[in-house]
Amino acid sequence: MSNIINSKINNIIFFDGCCNLCNHTVDFILLRDKINFFSFGSLQSNIALKLLSEYGYSLDKIRNLDNVIYLRNGKLKIKSDAVLSILFDLRGIYRISYIFYLFPKSLRDFFYDYIARQRYKWFGKRNICRIPTSEELSRFVE
Repeated sequence: MSNIINSKINNIIFFDGCCNLCNHTVDFILLRDKINFFSFGSLQSNIALKLLSEYGYSLDKIRNLDNVIYLRNGKLKIKSDAVLSILFDLRGIYRISYIFYLFPKSLRDFFYDYIARQRYKWFGKRNICRIPTSEELSRFVE
């Protein structure tokens, strides 16, 4: 496995770097992650292609950019499982979101997919991927 994972990065959130909803979500997490638990990577990045393919995630799915992917403790979480795991790992009040695991994954992913299909229409799209600020740079994988 990649030595990046074994060294400093344990929990990486891969997101669509051009999606405004995704970028606002990253901002939301960065503001609340006081212990620097999460790292971030754009799905458009070379590191995403390398790491996710090492974990058996299809390159076609990566290029479609329709899933948030959370590499958590050496396992890939996608779609609603990724969102709920991220919220749980944010700690505090966000752990209440775990109640949504009572709903079948197919139902949770149905709503996830609907929002994913509409996100550019509802929230817009950037022409280029997010560029982290100098304060955020250490939290992003390259």
